[in-house]
Amino acid sequence: MPPLAPRPRRSLALTATLSAACLALVSACSTGDETSTPAAPQSATPSAAAPQSPAPATEVAASQPRLALTYDGGVQVLDANSLEVLADLPFEGFARVNPAGDGRHVFVTATGGWHVVDAGAWEEPHGDHSHFYTTTPRDTGIVFEAEEGGHVVNHAGRTVLFDDGTGRIVSFDSEEVADPDREMREMTTPSAHHGVAVELSDGSTVVTEGDEESRNGIRLLDPSGTEVAASTECPNVHGETVAADEVVVVGCTDGVLMVKDGKITKIDSPDEYGRIGNQWGLDDSPVVVGDYRAEKDSPTDAIGRISLIDTATGQLRLVQLPASYWYRSIGRGENGEAVVLGTDGALHVVDTATAAVTRSVPVIAPWQVAEDWQTPQPQVFTMDGSAYVSDPATNSVHAVDIATGEVWRSAELTVQPNELKGVTASADEHAHEHEGTHG
Repeated sequence: MPPLAPRPRRSLALTATLSAACLALVSACSTGDETSTPAAPQSATPSAAAPQSPAPATEVAASQPRLALTYDGGVQVLDANSLEVLADLPFEGFARVNPAGDGRHVFVTATGGWHVVDAGAWEEPHGDHSHFYTTTPRDTGIVFEAEEGGHVVNHAGRTVLFDDGTGRIVSFDSEEVADPDREMREMTTPSAHHGVAVELSDGSTVVTEGDEESRNGIRLLDPSGTEVAASTECPNVHGETVAADEVVVVGCTDGVLMVKDGKITKIDSPDEYGRIGNQWGLDDSPVVVGDYRAEKDSPTDAIGRISLIDTATGQLRLVQLPASYWYRSIGRGENGEAVVLGTDGALHVVDTATAAVTRSVPVIAPWQVAEDWQTPQPQVFTMDGSAYVSDPATNSVHAVDIATGEVWRSAELTVQPNELKGVTASADEHAHEHEGTHG
């Protein structure tokens, strides 16, 4: 396999036609012309409303985290402390939302690709202290073009975007998401598929292997693009996360693959069909939380179990919950806990060291998991010690203190919420709670 081209020293775009050599596995091919057309962002098919001009910034006393929730027709940005709606931004079609990795911006996946939205709060470190600023959230008009925008992965200060429609992968410094002169690394998989890639701190890349019909494994490439390890023992490979010591875990229909110390290891599920399609990891915890489903044709595990993968020992354990759930009602607390909103309406807190449910907090009314993953359903997003829970049945959002179980704030919305994410408004955003584009 030919090696990947070195990371460009400044932004370069892929040429329209790639050479056959560049398609052998995963490629990062530049034209060799230092006057190439600058890479994205470019205005593809922009959001329904014209991009707003930035409003003046206001210095504030402390960090002001933000929430971003999608609805049919747009995205609302909320103050994560007051739950007040700060902006309502229209977007056409079914929209998805993911943090961009810099603590300030979010990607809205909508018509044309990944749209960059400024959530309107950020931190500027100054030696031994920081200054905090806010402004009106806005659609910046920056669009990373994609045929079918898929996974967004933030790790080690890098953001990686995967286009399911073309297999094109773009990575860049997370702090430069809104900088038109950013340096970008681009590559493409041999076949387009619903995939994911994560770039590690040494420049190596873990990338899925598959095509439109099937996905069966991953490859580990060193910074030059040379294959270090590969595995095809992962049917329907989906999702990724990063645990302590930069161990990568991806899900399969019969367990997970673990990338550790340059090697790929399979960890089997206890059931013949035991799908772990979505995973949540933290930089300081060796334990990865995964969903779990032992029934192939069910949207959820009828028994109500989650999986705990200990990347230090290679052990996989299942935890029985008081109720079922779906894959977007899971998150991680600051102390490594798993938090799961069950179909009983309670937020269940799991100690990942003991594999025990330590607290169950009633938050919303009982609900049922829908067959279609795009149907608005309750979702969980964790940030700064709180679990934020959306409730489409009542058009509301709730904030729960994970440590105490207190529902410390609730708010009614003017829209029916679907996806829910947020940004810390901090320059140091390192937790990894990656989940898939769909289950």
